[in-house]
Amino acid sequence: MDGAAAAARAGLARSLDAIRAGTPLVHNITNIVVANSTANALLALGASPAMAESTDEVEELVPAAGALVINLGTISATWAAAMRLAACRAHAVGVPWVLDPVAVGVLAYRSRVAADLLRHRPAAIRGNASEILSLAGMAGAGRGVDSTAQSADAVDAARWLAGEIGAVVAVTGAVDYVTDGAAVIEVHNGHPLMPRVTGMGCTATAIVGAFLAVERDRLAATAQGLCALGVAGEIAAERARGPGSLQVELLDALYALDAGILETRARLQ
Repeated sequence: MDGAAAAARAGLARSLDAIRAGTPLVHNITNIVVANSTANALLALGASPAMAESTDEVEELVPAAGALVINLGTISATWAAAMRLAACRAHAVGVPWVLDPVAVGVLAYRSRVAADLLRHRPAAIRGNASEILSLAGMAGAGRGVDSTAQSADAVDAARWLAGEIGAVVAVTGAVDYVTDGAAVIEVHNGHPLMPRVTGMGCTATAIVGAFLAVERDRLAATAQGLCALGVAGEIAAERARGPGSLQVELLDALYALDAGILETRARLQ
């Protein structure tokens, strides 16, 4: 285990305790498919979710939040306008924000919105391999997208993107890779049943937001959020009968996470 991974692991339980003690507000501009599950996951973890996407409200709400999460899943022109306002405000007032570039590289409109949002300097970006490869190309690296890519295939693109944008970039998959452009942390927690539930990646992004609200080291916070969800997913899968019951068990597992569980099960390298 290298120094960055060891530091993230050492602070994992402390960050979880800080979330539960402070109940940070996590402002989500997310998609209609996952809003309920995302809010419930944040509540189970100990954070306080706000699901607000009106252009009349976002600039007022952002400064009160511990973190902002922007998810492009079911985007519209109105939501895109709110995303731009919120990201700009978050950058201006120092609220860390996380970008989830859902389906970037597949559809032109959301790809343009994502490229525009990068100007507002997210603290972290979380996506699958194809999304990160595409986002790196949009940022000027000239890289293409491979829809069958595995997370390991996008590590170089993630490192480049992190250095170019000044954000922590997480590529999630069977193994999650988290980088600030220099160090790379591997998160080996999770279960194959998790991708059978819609929006699990969106939940991961929201939980990263909760950890960013309490941990100033953005590399550590991003790895910690992904690790916490992965551990909870493993526990949930052990109890679930299939994807339906996994969703219920995941909330219970997030609620029950503690230092002992994390110490035993966290696999960061």
